[in-house]
Amino acid sequence: MNPDLPATGGGFPRVALFDLDGTLLDSAPDFVATANRMLAARGRAPVTLADLRPHVSKGSRAMVGAAFPDLDVAARDALVPEFLVIYQEELGRHSRPFDGVEAMLAALEAAGTRWGIVTNKPEYLARDVLPAEGWQTRCAVLIGGDTLAERKPHPLPLQVAAERLGVSCAECVYVGDDERDIVAARAAGMPSIAALWGYRLDGDDPESWQAERMCDEPGELATPDAWPLAVDAA
Repeated sequence: MNPDLPATGGGFPRVALFDLDGTLLDSAPDFVATANRMLAARGRAPVTLADLRPHVSKGSRAMVGAAFPDLDVAARDALVPEFLVIYQEELGRHSRPFDGVEAMLAALEAAGTRWGIVTNKPEYLARDVLPAEGWQTRCAVLIGGDTLAERKPHPLPLQVAAERLGVSCAECVYVGDDERDIVAARAAGMPSIAALWGYRLDGDDPESWQAERMCDEPGELATPDAWPLAVDAA
């Protein structure tokens, strides 16, 4: 845990910010369909969900690397634009919110908590996700990986999200399934929750990320006491 921020349950925060892929949305099936279209076009064998799922939160380059492990870095990077074009066609066709996410969001909204998304996914792709889930009028702020000059693990995306909502970082809580989510939150002075239901490589150690809390499933966060204490500046 981060020793500089309180970790006791303090009720729902004024603002809850979430990573998208692997935290709110189980989007791995969309990415598998994307990778398999690319592989099929090259006469290669498909990847499985188990192959690709651990890499989703690491971004498009990591997923291309998992699908084409024999290619060097330059060759893999050259495939990223194609990956993103195909992914936009597959986006939302196979993905769905994780079980418990809608109950969690409804509980936050009922308590008057605003919520938003801070993701490293390109903003235009993240925005395309919202209507399919009915989130376009509910999500109070959206910061993508290309919205600003920096992306996670830099704290700037979280700082700007808080600024746009008129609150301090200490009044927010950030929830994410990757170490860079927690690193960004810690650098921003924002309490955080490690989403253990998300996408992780075998060697990842969430205990070492120093989040204020760790949760096994989204439904836990429908309860106010599951949230770390955020500062109430009201």
